[in-house]
Amino acid sequence: MREHRHAEDASHPDVWTGRATNRVQWLLALVGAACMALGVELAVDSAWTSGIAPLVMSVVGCIAAGLLVLFGTLAFVHVDLKLDNECVEVRCGHIGVPRRRIPLSQVAGADFSPHVTPRQWGGWGYRWRPEKGTAVVVRRGEAIVLRLWDGHTFTITVDNAESAVRVIRARLRAGTPGSTH
Repeated sequence: MREHRHAEDASHPDVWTGRATNRVQWLLALVGAACMALGVELAVDSAWTSGIAPLVMSVVGCIAAGLLVLFGTLAFVHVDLKLDNECVEVRCGHIGVPRRRIPLSQVAGADFSPHVTPRQWGGWGYRWRPEKGTAVVVRRGEAIVLRLWDGHTFTITVDNAESAVRVIRARLRAGTPGSTH
């Protein structure tokens, strides 16, 4: 993560960037890769005499489960947050998908949450809970909670979240189009 100026500084960077990483997800990705390797091993070195159908089902099952676990976990190894003068953009994983772009004109306010856990949201990843809103949770710790004009919230776990909240609040006070601050 890059260093950012403190809130006491009247000027804020044009683009604020932040990131959060979860190294535990790499272990789960290895499990997915192992399942895929098992599927390939079964396909190459099969000496099964019980027929082709069980072999095909085993190979396809192992490879499919491995791909699902591998790509499902790699998508949430880290989250990148970019805040510019127009929007908040959240990108997950190495490919940047899922991605969400929220114009500041849709943001009513921003709050700092010092302790968010995957357990509060039902696990890691891109989450939705009717009573809480939407979240991108890649690790436990500090987070930004965006309050949107439509009454929903969007929570993002990111390092130095308090700094991001200060920048968002300053931009909303500065008269971002659509805000009443």
